[in-house]
Amino acid sequence: MELPVIGNIAPAAGSGCASSGCGTAPDALGHLPDHIRAKVQDHPCYSEEAHHYFARMHVAVAPACNIQCNYCNRKYDCANESRPGVVSELLTPDQAIKKVLTVAAKIPQMTVLGIAGPGDPLANPSRTFETFRQLSERAPDIKLCVSTNGLNLPQYADEIAKYNIDHVTITINCIDPEVGAKIYPWIFWENKRIRGVEGAKILIEQQQKGLEMLTARGILVKVNSVLIPGVNDQHLKEVSKVVKAKGAFLHNVMPLIAEAEHGTYYGLMGQPSPTAEQLQDLQDACSGDMAMMRHCRQCRADAVGMLGEDRGSEFTMDKIDQLTLGDIDYEAAMVRRKEVHDAIIEQLDQQREAKRSQHAALPTDTGIPLNIRTVLMAVAGKNGVVAEHFGHAREFLIYEASPSGVRFISHRKTDLYCSGLDTCGEGDEASAAEPESVLDKTIATLVGCEVVLCSKIGYEPWGKLEASGIQPNGEHAMEPIEDAVLAVYKEMLANGKLALPVAKREAA
Repeated sequence: MELPVIGNIAPAAGSGCASSGCGTAPDALGHLPDHIRAKVQDHPCYSEEAHHYFARMHVAVAPACNIQCNYCNRKYDCANESRPGVVSELLTPDQAIKKVLTVAAKIPQMTVLGIAGPGDPLANPSRTFETFRQLSERAPDIKLCVSTNGLNLPQYADEIAKYNIDHVTITINCIDPEVGAKIYPWIFWENKRIRGVEGAKILIEQQQKGLEMLTARGILVKVNSVLIPGVNDQHLKEVSKVVKAKGAFLHNVMPLIAEAEHGTYYGLMGQPSPTAEQLQDLQDACSGDMAMMRHCRQCRADAVGMLGEDRGSEFTMDKIDQLTLGDIDYEAAMVRRKEVHDAIIEQLDQQREAKRSQHAALPTDTGIPLNIRTVLMAVAGKNGVVAEHFGHAREFLIYEASPSGVRFISHRKTDLYCSGLDTCGEGDEASAAEPESVLDKTIATLVGCEVVLCSKIGYEPWGKLEASGIQPNGEHAMEPIEDAVLAVYKEMLANGKLALPVAKREAA
């Protein structure tokens, strides 16, 4: 198996940045202490900037779980869903190591290996730590991560530190047992199934104790919280304050996934998921001066590749088992990974320095009041640039442009509108099934956005977007996303499209 030849390792060339908030913070990691910055600068889940350049993978070695969540339904041998708890195949630790080494050789940008299920890794300690033990010996350059509900975390905090697992994610949805009882029907604790408020109280106590133990050992902790409207939506503000006070480095507020076809309790009972506006409002309310993760894709427990893509089908065990020991030179692969990683970090450092020296504020001499409004823009982007045709996008990246600059807000998934290679861009009729309904659904997904940036777009979607109050823009193809968003915002400003309505201006 040959290692890939990578020409342009980093996708965004020139002075364009791929970090959030380049308007006011050209160096997205500049506020961090050096020792933390070194740990996260190549971690795609802990750094919004890094996820454009580095890949991650999860290995599904942990089938059992010790709690039940109303939003979870673990599925095995499932290739058609993209959400936590879903896998196509369960692995033994030995299979996991073989798969990791193969992926690391084929995708040298891969920097992180995580165990996130499909159950809870710490409810499967022997399988989890045997995987980490072997990997720390065979590929010590790969960062190790574990994601847990926290029930067994205090018991295994020392074991986590032993294997240099310096990135841990804890899912903490509440700190009030009354709220917890609405989320967790039961936990399995000390050989008993404990229900309701009592079970939630134990879980919360263990989560908070485990968080404190990890931070005391210098382990970076990211807290995941699932936003459940009407259950914990307001409560999560308090959760964010508490976990920050106890040393959490990053908070990831994720939207509830509650489709009936997933078979979860919430899905079957009709519990609504949050709107994009609700999610953004809560993320902003929780952010404060603790970093808020906004680029989470709520990955499968066997995800492979860059965030937003899944190459797991390329690395199934039947394909990997066909390889012989001579097919991969693992030592050469480790050398190649280091070369790739070092080159990416060097280019990122150069881009940050360029942003520091070239960064310029928006013009203020246009005659429009300084308190001009913000604008949301949807981008059909990939690897940090405006790279996708409108009809080929499976998700849109949402950016906010304001007088302070540009910041990444979220991503919104959508169905594939066009199945052809170029027909959508040329304006021909899309060949996807029921293109009208798919297009209408896509436009509904972009509610609140005023502009959609893409590399190409056909006449039909262009017209429907305009009719819906969304302006298509294909003039910035292959430009760094935030540079393109900022350029469009400046154009809107110059054209007088950003002035506040009179009533709002007087109120301001």
